[in-house]
Amino acid sequence: MAALIRGSRNLLPRWNKHVAPTFGPSRSMASKTPVGFIGLGNMGRPMAKNLLRNGYPVIATDVFPESRKELQDLGAQVFDTPADVAEKADRILTMLPSSPNVIEVYTGANGILKKVKKGTLLIDSSTIDPAVSREMAVAAEKMGAVFMDAPVSGGVGAASLAKLTFMVGGPKEEYQAAEELLTCMGANVVYCGPVGTGQAAKICNNMLLAIGMIGTAETMNLGIRLGLDPKLLAQILNMSSGRCWSSDSYNPVPGVMEGVPSGNNYQGGFGTTLMAKDLGLAQSTATNTKTAVPLGSLAHQIYRVMCARGYANKDFSSVFQFLREEEGQ
Repeated sequence: MAALIRGSRNLLPRWNKHVAPTFGPSRSMASKTPVGFIGLGNMGRPMAKNLLRNGYPVIATDVFPESRKELQDLGAQVFDTPADVAEKADRILTMLPSSPNVIEVYTGANGILKKVKKGTLLIDSSTIDPAVSREMAVAAEKMGAVFMDAPVSGGVGAASLAKLTFMVGGPKEEYQAAEELLTCMGANVVYCGPVGTGQAAKICNNMLLAIGMIGTAETMNLGIRLGLDPKLLAQILNMSSGRCWSSDSYNPVPGVMEGVPSGNNYQGGFGTTLMAKDLGLAQSTATNTKTAVPLGSLAHQIYRVMCARGYANKDFSSVFQFLREEEGQ
């Protein structure tokens, strides 16, 4: 029976946000199928909003009442616990800060798996240990549900604009059903392999992102010390071989770019605490696989020190400010 229910999900029409909106049969059919969403933080909130914009009724919850109210004001149904959401929806997305949060939301006293329906598709977009994703998949399977990991890249800006990249791990036969929802929130959806491989891809990406951000911050700081105008230096880097995402899309120097956290006292974006957490995951997996990651290890150390020095709640690009302050000691 569970297989039949899961199979029926694949018959749902796929809503493609790149096609001009229509309100014919396929659109209305998709709109009648509720989607659960748990975790309405900096990333989850805009993701859930994009599901609403694409016509999906959203059934949501979050530990913070103010986050629930914002979605409710936009038309979502809100409930108190993940179990309540699981009782109402057979497709549920989660976006949570860490592995312990995921374990609690799925297997806790009021967790999803307490009331999950057979055949439910569970998609976790948190960035967590791949081993935890595999554990959740086993626990979900025992309840007749399907778990997939689908962490994201792109940050809050991309989440708001539905331009995230999703890295998906899980049963290949369920990928199309997951893709239907993920394309409402992202520009790229990539199938990586079995459960846990999406997390593996995300951890690798974020290790490189941290290394690149530190390198960009060091380079910009050196150039400024040498008398270069930071906007000019950024322009030169971005037309030269040193160009990277941190230099051309998320520059860490205040005043160089608009619409990025460095232009807003490093508020919003991707927090230093979360980057330190992701680098810790990279370190753990590197140790388990006996992989040498010297720059990743150094990046982890730098972001951990930043957390201890008052940068925990600032965007991870505040490493530029951290380096400048270190010079003054």
